Amino acid sequence: MWVMDIIHDSAVDGEGLRTVIFCAGCPHQCNGCHNPESWSMRSGRLLAIEDVVNEAGSNPLTDITLSGGDPFIQAAGMVRVAGELRRRGKHIWAYTGYTLDALCSSPDPDQRELLACCDVLVDGRFELSQRDLSLSFRGSRNQRIWKQRQGNWEDVSHVYSKP
Repeated sequence: MWVMDIIHDSAVDGEGLRTVIFCAGCPHQCNGCHNPESWSMRSGRLLAIEDVVNEAGSNPLTDITLSGGDPFIQAAGMVRVAGELRRRGKHIWAYTGYTLDALCSSPDPDQRELLACCDVLVDGRFELSQRDLSLSFRGSRNQRIWKQRQGNWEDVSHVYSKP
């Protein structure tokens, strides 16, 4: 799979201390994107799934965030990564330009399976006209934060909004 980078000890890509897997490839190409170099599938390095799992899972103090690009572009590989990291006890956040509704009804079974591996999903394209620096863990007001509880998704965006 194509990976831009794996960064340990992030405190800004989800709750707590996290290891972030920055996936290559993004069809959304949002105006104002903070990571436009990730748009191309071949902009990163080609890594074996086992290498991604071992590197991302090597820090016992961090949980995992899937970012990018868009991790759902490489869902077939990412579902294997996320599934194994969950089996190792890691809590999974994912960022995507797709909406939760689009992923739930995706014709791609790997996208739906990857979604099921996520504990928290930050969905929606970044909209420069709705940029809001007061929001935690998202860049624009249209993006939502969803928490999965027993297979059901709950919008918890309000929890991450500053008064």
